[in-house]
Amino acid sequence: MIAALSRIALAVLIALAPTVSSAKTFKWTAASDVLSWDPHSQNAGLQNGIHAAVYESLVYYNSRTFEVEPMLARQWQQITPTHLRLSLRTGVKFHDGRPFTADDAVFSIQRAMKPNSTFQPFTQGIARVVKIDDLRLDIHTSTPNPVLLNQLTELRILSESWAKEHDSTNPKDVKSKTENYAHRHANGTGPFMLKEWIPNRDITLTRNPAWWGPLESNVTEIIFSPLPSLTSRIAALESGSIDLVLDPTPQSLLALRNNSDFKLLNGPENRTLFIGMDHFSDQLQGSNIKGKNPLKDRRVRKALYTAIDTAAITRVTLRGQGQVTGALVMPKVNGWSEALNKRPEFSVSNAKALLSEAGFANGFELELSCPNNRYPNDEEICQAIKAMWERIGVKAKLTTYPFTDYFPRLQRHELGVYLIGFGPATFDGLNTLQSLVQTRTRNSGDGNFGRYSNPAIDSLINRIKKEADPKVRTGLITEALQLQNDDVATIPLINLIIPWAMRSNVNIVHRPDNRIDWRILQLN
Repeated sequence: MIAALSRIALAVLIALAPTVSSAKTFKWTAASDVLSWDPHSQNAGLQNGIHAAVYESLVYYNSRTFEVEPMLARQWQQITPTHLRLSLRTGVKFHDGRPFTADDAVFSIQRAMKPNSTFQPFTQGIARVVKIDDLRLDIHTSTPNPVLLNQLTELRILSESWAKEHDSTNPKDVKSKTENYAHRHANGTGPFMLKEWIPNRDITLTRNPAWWGPLESNVTEIIFSPLPSLTSRIAALESGSIDLVLDPTPQSLLALRNNSDFKLLNGPENRTLFIGMDHFSDQLQGSNIKGKNPLKDRRVRKALYTAIDTAAITRVTLRGQGQVTGALVMPKVNGWSEALNKRPEFSVSNAKALLSEAGFANGFELELSCPNNRYPNDEEICQAIKAMWERIGVKAKLTTYPFTDYFPRLQRHELGVYLIGFGPATFDGLNTLQSLVQTRTRNSGDGNFGRYSNPAIDSLINRIKKEADPKVRTGLITEALQLQNDDVATIPLINLIIPWAMRSNVNIVHRPDNRIDWRILQLN
């Protein structure tokens, strides 16, 4: 009997598995690698998008409408304003064959709430998660939360029993070099399975023959090869060894645009580049000013802001592939307004006057830190800013790092002035405020690497979390974003326009979160 069942199971797997003749491998590249395979450790955009091929969330964004749609949860019901009930799909299995149940969903959300996780912006407001039975769970929030479903799109589900067996009940600590098993191994429910990860060389994913959903994709294998060099990325695309470059730079687009072997998809990305600054240290790292931190003076911060000609950076450095912004969020994000988007006038003389007023008429030195393989022309943007600051007497020493090195340095507060990008996955300004400018605590400020603190902004953020009226809530978000502008908590620079460069046989939908939807990717 057992032998017969084994033969049946084998026959099913053979029927489901793609044949050699139909096998299609999709090879793609970007400048940087993932930081970990632990789905609740590092909240980083590129990594989250790659994880989504392997680990699934209860709900996700539809790539064509960008509305929240069912994923591992087949339906949901708002029982009360603070009580959401989710019903799960039946028959879903993890890649090692374990059944997916409400236990795994409850465990994963609670895991993302732990101190070692940087996913607290997506667990914001969740008071408790309760299993009803194997296929239902309740999420209770401390106050009404109109973006709870949006938050759930970023909380991917891990097998509870697998995590316990492999000593991975806690997320990998991003500030430590200590690894858990989930850092280099994966066991999700998604359409692809992790076969191999060789850091900074290759990630190989293979198709999951037992995936629960209808798969539009005809791809059977995915190979991601990070290539820090732009020249190498474009050469790989032109030679045919790579099918898609996620992050081509503006100067590489012209030749590709005029070649019928390739095609370009682009659109505004939900990501704003900005300069962050150390508001906390009594002495600024990398500065010649001893015993004092010039950045604690708002006039100095505004001088640095006023000295940056973002229009020139957008026009010359990015060749039009960006939108100048004065807001810390893009227009599609709830809370954005025209007034927020207005920048202080670019003026070298005004910047010098502000520095003089603050007691730095002769300028000072600082260290400007930037990634060199995360955003389009990121190092070149920083070179332009360095030159602009020198015109007002601020001599910036430019230090650049690969993103896999840069991000942990930020989290350890080793960088005094830095370039970074952020886009709220919820498309709601609270996510930005809570991550970037709320006072850093266990449950907030995970991206507030400059350790900025403003009681007035904190008070508004706490009101936003409790406000049930959508119109009032949006007004509070705008008000808080305006306060961060007025205090120059950060220096907003540019909303990115992200092109994807690919071979002409690749069919995919461009998403504002700069992610490939692995379910619908096709190679013709």
